[in-house]
Amino acid sequence: MLTAQPLRSPCLRYCLARSFASVDGPKKVAVLKDTGIETFKAQAFELAKPALLPHRCFKDVPAVSRWFTTVDEPDKESTVKLNEQYLSAFDTHIVPLELTTASGNFARIDQPLSYFLSASKLTKSRQISRDPIVSVYLAQASLSDLPPELQADVPKPAIVLKAGRGDIYSSSIWLGEAPTNTPLHRDPNPNLFIQLAGRKIARLFPPKVGQGIFAAVQDEVGGIGNALIRGEEMMMGKEKVALEAAVWGDHQGEVGSGQYDGHAWSAELESGDALFIPKGWWHSIKGVGNGMTGSVNWWFR
Repeated sequence: MLTAQPLRSPCLRYCLARSFASVDGPKKVAVLKDTGIETFKAQAFELAKPALLPHRCFKDVPAVSRWFTTVDEPDKESTVKLNEQYLSAFDTHIVPLELTTASGNFARIDQPLSYFLSASKLTKSRQISRDPIVSVYLAQASLSDLPPELQADVPKPAIVLKAGRGDIYSSSIWLGEAPTNTPLHRDPNPNLFIQLAGRKIARLFPPKVGQGIFAAVQDEVGGIGNALIRGEEMMMGKEKVALEAAVWGDHQGEVGSGQYDGHAWSAELESGDALFIPKGWWHSIKGVGNGMTGSVNWWFR
């Protein structure tokens, strides 16, 4: 995997930040006119251009209705939660979890799914203050490691199988109570990202712009982080804060205006929506709103 080399010269850092910074807002990622393979190839895949598929075109993915339930409350926004009755049948299955405390400490652990189901309820009860003591995120869990029944709930999309060579590099599940955050990084293969539940917002940057932003942040914090790995250094401490400010603005975890918005593309996703992220495009994704968020993605070629 490639490692971004930080810029040590203050002059280079200043010139880079000045050339990329802008007061303009992000561009909206275009929505494809239909779900056809040829449309996707011609307007997104072959151009290496980000694209949203037509609104809620994946709403019938079985996991959408099997893994989640929606709670409607009078005079309040409906809230998504996990369908424990269904998922508890797999509660002994081991899953990878990311734990973050209110003070910013971060750790990765492997635990039974039952731990995540219980922790999610506890996190939700602490969200009255919007500042949970501990957030638990089931992050980048390999789809191939899940029980066969759960794998069947998220079948491979035709686009992934037919747009390129049909070679799936990897796939992952992401589950967690909002807010969630995946810091700025890039993928070594094209990525189809499907929102199963809740809402997420993505900011994307072209390869050269994203590389410059990442290098400037590394220079600022004196880091040597790897842009292709979800490393602990980008999930906590000064690197997390600097990446957050560069991409989203300094808004204490909320979605705001970033320093490089004029070079960014923005996409909003709700249940059933899908975003294509080309190889090499830098991106950061936030889970927003209330309740559970759920996503699945495939890296393919």
